[in-house]
Order: sequence, then C-alpha cells, then structure tokens
Amino acid sequence: MSLFARVMPEFWTRTAKPGGPRMLFNYRRMWKQTVIVTALVCLLPLWIMAAINYYQYHHALRAELIDPTERLVQNSSRSVNFFLAERVSALNYIVEDNSFEQLAEGGRLGPILAHLKRAFGGFIDLGVIDSNGVQLEYTGPYQLEGKNYRKQEWFKEVVIQGQYISDVFLGYRDYPHFVIAVTHEKKSGELFVLRATIDTDVFNELTKGLAKTESSDAFIVSTDGLLQTPSQFYGQPMDAFWHPLPRQPDPGPTLIQDLEDPQGRDVFLAYQHIENSPFVMVLVKSTPGILKGWFSLRKKLIGFFAVSTVGVLIAILGVCTHLVSRIYVADRRREMLLHKVEYTNKLASLGRLAAGVAHEINNPLAVINEKAGLLKDLLAISKDFPNREKANSIADSILYSVSRCSTITHRLLGFARHLDVAYETIDLDHVVKEVLSFMGKEFEYRNVKVNLTVDENLPAIQTDRGQIQQVVLNLLNNAFAAVSEGGRIDIHLYPVDGDKVALSISDNGCGIPPEHQKLVFEPFFSTKGRSGTGLGLSITYGIVQKLGGNIDLKSTEGVGTTFTVTLPVKGRPETAKEKEGEA
Repeated sequence: MSLFARVMPEFWTRTAKPGGPRMLFNYRRMWKQTVIVTALVCLLPLWIMAAINYYQYHHALRAELIDPTERLVQNSSRSVNFFLAERVSALNYIVEDNSFEQLAEGGRLGPILAHLKRAFGGFIDLGVIDSNGVQLEYTGPYQLEGKNYRKQEWFKEVVIQGQYISDVFLGYRDYPHFVIAVTHEKKSGELFVLRATIDTDVFNELTKGLAKTESSDAFIVSTDGLLQTPSQFYGQPMDAFWHPLPRQPDPGPTLIQDLEDPQGRDVFLAYQHIENSPFVMVLVKSTPGILKGWFSLRKKLIGFFAVSTVGVLIAILGVCTHLVSRIYVADRRREMLLHKVEYTNKLASLGRLAAGVAHEINNPLAVINEKAGLLKDLLAISKDFPNREKANSIADSILYSVSRCSTITHRLLGFARHLDVAYETIDLDHVVKEVLSFMGKEFEYRNVKVNLTVDENLPAIQTDRGQIQQVVLNLLNNAFAAVSEGGRIDIHLYPVDGDKVALSISDNGCGIPPEHQKLVFEPFFSTKGRSGTGLGLSITYGIVQKLGGNIDLKSTEGVGTTFTVTLPVKGRPETAKEKEGEA
C-alpha cells in the first residue's frame, strides 16, 4: 500500500458514485501531480544552489592557487629582467666611458672583465667587434680574436636595434650560454660592438629556489620553445618544451592555463614573457595535490545536498497529503451546497431567455429587411408606379427601423454573453490604444483630435479584457457622437489611492442637460434621438459594477462631458456571501 493510501484511507478506499463532483482516481492523480510539481519547485533551486556553491568553492580554491602563482611568476620575471638590464647597463657604461681605441688596444678588456665578474658575476668573456663584424679584441677562455660575425643574425640585429640579448645556445663553446651586445659610435661615426657572454648558471640560480618541489617546477623557455634552464620534469637546456607559448606584447600579462602535461598529470601552467628579452618565465604546478582539500569539501557538499533532498521530500509528502485531504473534505461539503446554486441558475436562464428572444426577433427582422429591399428594387424597375417617391420614403423608413431593431437585439445578445468575468492581468493603456486603433479612421474622417495621457506609475490591473474594451468603446462612441467636426477628446489614465486606477474620457461636445444626467445610465434612455438605442451606457454601467468599479459623470451643457471609470487594481473585491460560499 502506498503512502497516499496509508495517510488517507477514507477516500482512498471509498467508491465514488458515477456522475459525482470528482471521481476517486482524480484525487490520486492530483496527489501525485502535486508531489511531483512541488518537489521540482522546491528541489530545483536547491540543486541550482548546490551547483553554484560547488562552482564557487572550486573557483575560490583555484583563485587561492592562481593569485599566488601570478605574483610568483611576475616577481621572478622582474628579477630576470633586472638581471639582464643590469648587465646591459654595465656594457653601455663601458662603451660610454671608453673610446673604441682604448677598448681595442691590447690588455684593456682583461681588467674590465675582472671588474665585471667581481661586481656582477656571470660574465665569461668580452669582445670588441668593428663595423665589419670582425672581433678585434677578445678576453676570455677561448681564442676568438679575428672571428668574423658579419653574416650572423645577432650581429645584424644589434646594428639595427642598438642592443641585443640572445637566447641560450651551445655555439663554439659547446656549453649553454647567451650573449649580450651593445653598439656605440666611434669619433668617425662608424659603429662598433661590445659583446659579452653570460653563463646560464645565473639563470639556474634564479629559478632553483622558485618553486621546484615534488608537485611544481620553474624554468625559463625561449620564445622559440626551447628550454633555457633545466627542468626536473621536462628536460635539459636546448630541449623542446611540450606546450607552445605565444608571444605577448611587452609588458605582457601572466597567463595561466589548466592543462594535461605529457606525463598525464593535470597541471597549472603559468608563464610571462620577460620584457625586452627572448625569454619566458614558466611555472608548472600539479593540481591534484593542491586541490586535495577541495575533494574533502566536495564530499561534505554532496552529503549536505543528499540529506537536504531527503528532508525536503518528506516535508513535501506530508504537506501535499494534508492539502489534498483538505480538497477532498471541501468537495464533500460542496456537494451539500449544490442546491444553493439553483437561484443562480435561474438568473442564468433569464439571460439565456433574453438571448433567445433577441435571436428569434432577428429572424423576422431579416425577412422584413429583405422584403423592404425587394420593394425598393420593384419600385426602381416600375417606371410608371404612382407615388414612387412616397413609396421609396416608406421603404427607407422600414429599412431604418429594421436597422435600429437589429442594433438593439445585438446589444442584448452582447449583454447576455457577458455573464461571467474572466480575470487576467492587463495594462489599461494597451487596451485603450487597441480600441483607439479600431476607431482611428472615424476620428480621422471627422478631424477629431484624441489626446491620451498615461501617468508613469500606472499599475497593471486584474480584470476582464473584453469587457473593459467594451466599456472604453461605448464611452468613446458617446464622446465621438457628442463632438462636432474638428472636436477634441482627452483620455487620462492615472492611479487612485494606491489600489485603484481611473480612466477619464472628456470631450468638448454639446454636454448633457442637468435633468438628463441622472437618467443616462437607465436602459433605453438616449439623448441622441432616433439614432440612439439607450443601451450603451446602461450596459457600460452594469459591466463596471460587475468588475467592482464605479463610473461617474460630470457634464456642463455647451462645454463638454467627462466620464470617469474607477477600477480596483486587484480585481473585484469579494463580498461576505461569496467568502461564506467558498468556505
């Protein structure tokens, strides 16, 4: 037996009578649908929040890793940049402080190299090269005097740019090193180059203590993708690095990527191009060890989510069972109150009777209309018919009376149809604009100017759209009939007392005499003479009352008329009898 059967055995086992207000299986289906819909409404936000929290915690833990990594890479890049800039400045100072002749004469470079090693460290040799690329003077551990560098790319670049920093290469020495070269002008205007070789052991020292642990590694890579310093995971200098590092503008940002390295490890790869150099500072961190705390937190989140889901489902089952049982009890009470509806049914029957009478009247009216038309056709054919003009006048009078009767019966049919109110939320200004669009041609034909004013804080209201359209149409028709050609109609929509809205329609027409103002809402009373049916304002009054509103009239004869309809924002308020009936 299901939970539904255990908690509500009374109507679960009760056999419903055929034709009753609600069959038994409807309660079962209602209970199931209520449980499913309520569970989705309650649990879906919980699932969404759990997913958001999961993402936020994960993102926060990643941020705790990424921010320190960025700072570490930036600081290391600045250290290398400072190291290179310091040595470039030292070479520039040497060429500024010494002429070409002094540097090219024998024995001058040796003391300078010794001073550089003591002051800065990392220098291996120095060489002076003329504008033809020939090394005229050299001091260092190798015999390189007279070597010609004219055709090498680095010589061309230093001549163009004024200074040059190479990436690490083996070269003649067969040992990883790189060179720094600067240019200076002789007194004759020709350029010469001072070239220094730097030991990469200095780079190794800069990256050695950076982040080399069991789960991280730091090293320098050239823009061509070759290792410049040893890596404990990815090889030795001059080996190709496994991931491309696109060139960034100087000064470039620190870029971090979440990747899988050739060894199958999930890693964070952080790198930044070192300004004014061909080097890239790279830091690699293994993520599983770093996110170990995240896995523990994730278990707690999943456990909390599971416990919350079970608790919510238990509460939903209890609440839905209680609500459906209340509906069952209410239906049982409603069966005992059905006889009270007979009076309402009688009123509805009267409305149907009125509609039937109007429909039956329309049939003979149609016959009369056709016969009168046939009579006019016969008069048109018979040229020698006596009293033709009088007969035509009588036929026209018959057609006009038929048209008037038809208008009255159609009004009665429209009034009979609107027995029920279908409430919906509408914007009153949209409804007014829709009605104005229907009558636009008529206003344009008679050159009637219509002004619509809507307050900015006008709220939407709950009412029947169709009946409000009929109210607006009837009032605009009255205003249109009252104004002369070139007249003016003003429509104003504004809130009243916070819980109501007002629709005001004013015209500058003929106005209504004081003795008629109390009678305008009475059925079949009209100030239009034979052209009016007297049903428009009475139907309008009934609709407004049915919707829980009020309609007021202010008119001055010869000046104009203003109809003001006030409607509640929340729909028609319930009466005490209606509340008692629902209970």
